[in-house]
Amino acid sequence: MKYAMFFFLLFFSGVNLLAQSDPESKLKELGITLPEMSKPVANYVKYVQTGKLIYLSGHGPKNSKGDDITGKVGEGTSIEQGYDAARACGIQLLATLKDATGGDLKKVKRIVKVFGMVNCTTGFTDQPKVMNGFSDLMVAVFGEKGKHARSAVGMIALPNNIVVEIEMIVEVE
Repeated sequence: MKYAMFFFLLFFSGVNLLAQSDPESKLKELGITLPEMSKPVANYVKYVQTGKLIYLSGHGPKNSKGDDITGKVGEGTSIEQGYDAARACGIQLLATLKDATGGDLKKVKRIVKVFGMVNCTTGFTDQPKVMNGFSDLMVAVFGEKGKHARSAVGMIALPNNIVVEIEMIVEVE
């Protein structure tokens, strides 16, 4: 009986260890180095934690030089470029999330809710295709924990003419 309990615990511990992914390793595999968390541009904070939930403020996309990625989807910016901008925005959010978790992305239990705003023309209706750049990144980094509820809406303008702005809610352990 003693051995049966040992193997039972070992088996389930092993399953849990295998089920857990290492977001840092995933980022490395994807060739992503997270930047330093950027400073707020106005009178707000980048995130607030209440209980086990972290609310991340809206973030915009930045290129490898740290400059805003700007443009309007449907007018000089393609869906593919919007997708890439949403992915870049995800990298900025991950940098802030890493700060919010004390440097340990393994604390993420679930990406819960994402609100994506796409700077686009009046008749543009493919906001979800643009936002997939963000969602695909979260699933690539966190696996099942990265799947989330999401809204993807069009905006006539965003601050500094950025292509997308994304905010999210994350549950941590």
